[in-house]
Amino acid sequence: MRHARRRIVRRGARFAAVGGLLCGGLMVTHAMASEPSDTSPATGSSVRTAVTTGAGLVSRLGATRTAGTWVAGDGRPVVAVTDAEAAAEVKRAGARPKVVPHSMRDLKSATQELSSAPRVPGTAWAVDYTKNEVVVQADSTVSASDWSRMTKLADGIGDEVRMRRTQGTFTTRVNGATAIFSTGGRCSAGFNVTNASGEFILTAGHCGPAGSVWFSDNSGRQQVGRTVTTAFPGSDFSLVQYDAGQAPAGGTNIVAIGGGNGVRINGAADPAVGQRVFRSGSTSGLRDGKVTALGATVNYPEGTVTGLIETTVCAEPGDSGGPLFSEGIALGVTSGGNGDCTSGGTTFFQPVTKALTALGVKLAGQAQGAGGAAAASSLAPSAQASAAPQGAAAAPGSAAPGAVEAVGGTGTAQTFVSRITDPRNVGPGLLVIAGSIIALVATRFVRSEQDRKAYRRQYSQSWG
Repeated sequence: MRHARRRIVRRGARFAAVGGLLCGGLMVTHAMASEPSDTSPATGSSVRTAVTTGAGLVSRLGATRTAGTWVAGDGRPVVAVTDAEAAAEVKRAGARPKVVPHSMRDLKSATQELSSAPRVPGTAWAVDYTKNEVVVQADSTVSASDWSRMTKLADGIGDEVRMRRTQGTFTTRVNGATAIFSTGGRCSAGFNVTNASGEFILTAGHCGPAGSVWFSDNSGRQQVGRTVTTAFPGSDFSLVQYDAGQAPAGGTNIVAIGGGNGVRINGAADPAVGQRVFRSGSTSGLRDGKVTALGATVNYPEGTVTGLIETTVCAEPGDSGGPLFSEGIALGVTSGGNGDCTSGGTTFFQPVTKALTALGVKLAGQAQGAGGAAAASSLAPSAQASAAPQGAAAAPGSAAPGAVEAVGGTGTAQTFVSRITDPRNVGPGLLVIAGSIIALVATRFVRSEQDRKAYRRQYSQSWG
């Protein structure tokens, strides 16, 4: 049995914190990335149908007979099962079974053991449904002795845990291009959200504690809003409430993708393993990749964040905090990662649905559903994808960002996000800095000291 193979692991083993893409630039300053060339793009409905089928089977069969579900390259749902009877039931439901040795209960038990052990800086882990294993990533900063201790821990848990070295380092990244600025750093806006009390920007929680003041320029002249709620560590989301007159008009939610274009967001949902997704960022533009795991754990210096979306989408300094989406559906907000868009890497995202529910807000322009999430009726396929035959299975790799439209033109709603990500607006703001720096320096110094103290008070509680 699995537990019979476990070993006693030295208490001195240290598992510590993983850095992330902290406080990056806002949205996109580049032209849109390459469009899908497939003649039969996957519709949002076909991907969600596959996700719903797989999730329903996993829920019905239970954690001891299944080990996750994902969307295969041909668009069909795959369900990992542990016995022949479960495989037959999966086939009858129109999905594809894959018989595996470890159940979801085994895999979750392994992640719990990893979470309860002392942590090594530069590590992260997640369940890979397709390989039926827990993959522990260790970056280049992990020493040979720490690697040896972690390998012994993994061997003691069992063959469901696999150790993997990664390129680069899991590190904080506080620089970037056009962004929203505070004295504690800079972050990207994710999505516009609302509730009965006001209008907000949904962004990453690691950007700063409640009370952080945000500006649209790094000279501190144009105040955008103030952080009113934050959840970090544990989760990684926060709300910045717009100041009077700064909120977007028209009740729309458009993600800028550069070149005067944007993607209209029609709703929110959870992604599926294997799904093609897109991230918008000010440094590297619109980039795409695949969801590789759900429920990932990352150990940041400030504390552990769980329940993240793991992807192959690349990211660079300045991309942190930006939105993750596909087929016009909001999926996540950038939390952290490693690598770059030359060599590749891993990027983690806070699921949007969890954030909306916890905060009691909805996406701007969307109907309110239970728990604050967008209503299911808002999850219609985008206009760009609606040409595919209804109900047809389509490869998730052919998914598109969503319906592309001009932003900022006559008669088109222009959000704060699209305004400040337009490269034409960057230069004028920077040119006036030199003339105003003397008048601002005293005020900025005092505010910086106050905010730095607030940051230290906020995060020192999680330092051991």
